[in-house]
Amino acid sequence: MTPLTLPLSDGGTARALGAGMGEPLVLIHGVGMNARAWGPQMAALSAGYRVIAVDMPGHGGSDPLPHGAGLRDYVAWAARVIGALGLGPVNVAGHSMGALIATGLAVEYPQMVRRVAVLNGVHRRTPQARAAVEARADEIARGGYDIEAPLARWFGAGDGAVRDTVAGWLREVSPAGYAAAYAAFARGDDVYAGDWPRITCPALVLTGDGDANSTPEMTRTMAASAPQGRAVVIGGHRHMVNLTAPEAVTRALQDWLATPVMAAREGMRA
Repeated sequence: MTPLTLPLSDGGTARALGAGMGEPLVLIHGVGMNARAWGPQMAALSAGYRVIAVDMPGHGGSDPLPHGAGLRDYVAWAARVIGALGLGPVNVAGHSMGALIATGLAVEYPQMVRRVAVLNGVHRRTPQARAAVEARADEIARGGYDIEAPLARWFGAGDGAVRDTVAGWLREVSPAGYAAAYAAFARGDDVYAGDWPRITCPALVLTGDGDANSTPEMTRTMAASAPQGRAVVIGGHRHMVNLTAPEAVTRALQDWLATPVMAAREGMRA
């Protein structure tokens, strides 16, 4: 994997990892992670694709966004990243917060997106779930940064080695970058929730059946609302399914990447 530094149109920079050649695939991680969280998928998919995993703002080596940035600001940032790559329309896959960003890209910038994949995304939380996640966002903003809480939600008893790796990434992340992204994530579950019928490109929506926050019900609802949506629920896994079940996730992504893009959409991008 090759480190990349991307100068963005707003004067900021984004850091990324790149590998492979071919049709481009951009990968966007979740809150607290970094581009390395896509390692298994990069290793497998770079055999046939140009894969770019980008550090989210305030994570890894990417510059933060201004204070108070919301989900739409992260989506606009991702559009600047795609523009900086200069590769034309790309396939986009996002995990968790990255899934919300990928959804927003498909809605706001359809000319940039060939296909979209949403892994462990959230969609119209219940009032109780929303209250809980907003309370966590407020606690994190006040400096209450406890990595054990997300780890307990994300992993099961048999995920020890992967859990330890993710714990190391959580310890590395900028507290300010984490807090900013989590605030946008906590308030972003319904920003594009009503726009799924507008996502006309091939759309993969995937989660683990044990993910209590990005539930199978959410996944099936999103997929059913998109004209070319497909839901995949992987049994026996939770939130970090791309790391705990990498082969299954990679197979689902390969099937998604093989889905033909309608000629009308290709013409729209010309």
